[in-house]
Amino acid sequence: MYDVMIIGGGPAGITAGIYCARANLKTIVFEKESIGGQIASSPLIQNFPGFISINGAEFANNLYEQATNLGVDIEIEEVLSIKPGKIKTVVTDCGEYQTKTVIIATGAKHRLLHLPNEENLIGNGISFCTACDGAFYKGKDVAIIGGANTAVTNALYMSNLCEKVYLIYHGSKLKCEKALLDGLKEKDNIEVLYNSNVIRYIGEDELEGVVVQQGEEEKEVKVQGIFISIGLDAQTSVVENLLPLSEQKYILSEDCNTLESGIFVAGDCRTKAIRQLTTAVSDGAIAASNAIKYVENESTLATA
Repeated sequence: MYDVMIIGGGPAGITAGIYCARANLKTIVFEKESIGGQIASSPLIQNFPGFISINGAEFANNLYEQATNLGVDIEIEEVLSIKPGKIKTVVTDCGEYQTKTVIIATGAKHRLLHLPNEENLIGNGISFCTACDGAFYKGKDVAIIGGANTAVTNALYMSNLCEKVYLIYHGSKLKCEKALLDGLKEKDNIEVLYNSNVIRYIGEDELEGVVVQQGEEEKEVKVQGIFISIGLDAQTSVVENLLPLSEQKYILSEDCNTLESGIFVAGDCRTKAIRQLTTAVSDGAIAASNAIKYVENESTLATA
């Protein structure tokens, strides 16, 4: 029997585990892949308070060490289902566990182009967050993949840092707000490639460019970095029949609580305006505080 069971070993989940362990709650974290989530693949983090710069893998290892030193159990298991109730049952690919509370911190994943060598180039030329990694490409040439608000916003942001920015979009008309279109018109170092699809990456261990198909023609675009900006997929399938989700499959929550008693949510898998490392750890602290209060209240009722 656990006091708190956390699903997801990224910054939100591990932060929640740290807070719960410090409150002397018996805590376990389940992670199906690797500790750290998306941030573990970042080559450098420079926007997290307290660190001038730190490698993403090192940051993830620090999270793991801090949590386990406090007594948090961390298991590499995939959670398959959650059975609600006063005592919740969490079913993984390795067995069943019981807990008083659950914190969902399963995150969201950036959509990929699913091209050869893509996974290897993530962090070696392929990025997703311009606020996180944009500064690494100051004075260089980059490409932004996508044509909606996020992609155009990223192109405008990078145009202030880079020599040249290519905005590569498969459609004939950008799907963004008029203000962003007006912003593009004011930039002479952004080139929009319409009706274009990236079909191949150039470079083995480090990105050197992309091959773009426009109709029947193929064109090499030499860039030192690309930012894939085609959306996120919330990793919430485990709770799709348990909790209300938004149209984009994010868990509906404004304060890290959910409509299911004793089940909380933290990080990128919930509805929120900003998905950054700082907001993830903030969510982890809030969700943990909610869980701690819940366990304390249940204990008080049981002894009353």
